[in-house]
Amino acid sequence: MESVRKRLDWYKATILPHQAALRERVRRILPRRDDLDDLVSEAMTRAFATVEFDHIVHGRAYLFQIARNMIIDEVRRDKIVSLSLVADLDLIAIDSGAEARLQARDELRRLEAIIETLPIQCRRAFILRRVHDKSVQEIADEMGLSVSTVDKHIGRAALKIMQAIGQYEDLGFGWSIQKRRGAASDRSGGSASLS
Repeated sequence: MESVRKRLDWYKATILPHQAALRERVRRILPRRDDLDDLVSEAMTRAFATVEFDHIVHGRAYLFQIARNMIIDEVRRDKIVSLSLVADLDLIAIDSGAEARLQARDELRRLEAIIETLPIQCRRAFILRRVHDKSVQEIADEMGLSVSTVDKHIGRAALKIMQAIGQYEDLGFGWSIQKRRGAASDRSGGSASLS
């Protein structure tokens, strides 16, 4: 009975105060979600059922991570995923500044648009490798191609993507990777380079 009381006290203090924040975050990130209340309830239930609950002190982060993992599991089952959804899922778990989140989302959407312009075989090979993390051999087997052909498709896709990013940067817009490199170089006393 004492362990049940201890769990309830932990839940009320550590998890329950973040229920509304989780609901609002998921609603903003995935506005077309019909089963929002079910998802939030399931995340709350899973948090309550945590075996070693007394080790969890950051309830908000833990609850948001549970919801994020649940959505990722759904996406894996559906086997249909857009890059913008992947970026949106990261926003559930990360609680950084709004400007950085919006910039990252915009960059991912630009990247998705670039990928959509690739030839079909290049695009498919690239997505299987970079998004689904399949080996080149697995991709070759799935696509009915040789390993060297798959390598060429992935290389061609990467080159076209980097060229498109370069054109975007030439227009005066920066990508966050460029800014991260610049920040790292500034800390070390050097200058940023994109070569």
